[in-house]
Amino acid sequence: MAQAWKQPAALYVKSVGPKLIPFLKTFCIYFVLWLPTSNPSWISALVKCLPVLSLAFFVLAHGFSLGTFPPYSRKILSGLLFSALGDVFLTWGDQGFFIHGMLMFGISHILYSWAFGFRPLRLGLALSILVLGAVYYVAVYSYLQGPMVYALVGYVLVLGAMSWRAIARAGVSRYNQSWSHGCTVAGAVIFVASDLILSIDRFCFALPYARAIVMSSYYIAQMLITLSIVEHSDQDSLWKRN
Repeated sequence: MAQAWKQPAALYVKSVGPKLIPFLKTFCIYFVLWLPTSNPSWISALVKCLPVLSLAFFVLAHGFSLGTFPPYSRKILSGLLFSALGDVFLTWGDQGFFIHGMLMFGISHILYSWAFGFRPLRLGLALSILVLGAVYYVAVYSYLQGPMVYALVGYVLVLGAMSWRAIARAGVSRYNQSWSHGCTVAGAVIFVASDLILSIDRFCFALPYARAIVMSSYYIAQMLITLSIVEHSDQDSLWKRN
């Protein structure tokens, strides 16, 4: 299996590495500038969402280079664009737009789940993730106030659904050694971890280096989910309907 992964990994680096340069540059720019969150502006919003917009450009560029733009890529692209909108709203999160950002990211997770497909169902996995989500919600419930009590329920459900569908793809034998599958699973798990740290830091108690950890893991998660389009084809989409 190690040999099976080694060759796809090398091909990935060679084929997509140069196309990721805009993302890597904007990723570095965000951390180099490190604009204060206490004084939000359209400049800070732009700097924050540029890495995700660079990934959206990557999806478009990849589609144009192949001369095709399959449904999977379109859903991932839409998810990235809604994520960028979420980043803009969260820039003004302390000014009352945090729930708006959650809504945008919720839509993004729904689009990612739709892209990952709904077969095999693996209901046991879904139940396990649902239980973990319920445990998390009960743990933070006492810290929540106002509409956030209900908004977080919805967000936990769609985030859990996204991770469920990403991991469930491991049940398909043809994906067992797929680099695409590895990217979606890793991306989903890191996304969940990033949101978990963010919510603890925002709702419960301050965590050291929370912003750096959240943003770096968030960008990495989005990059991994985006990279899954490279191995995906229309035939993969047909699998989801069979």
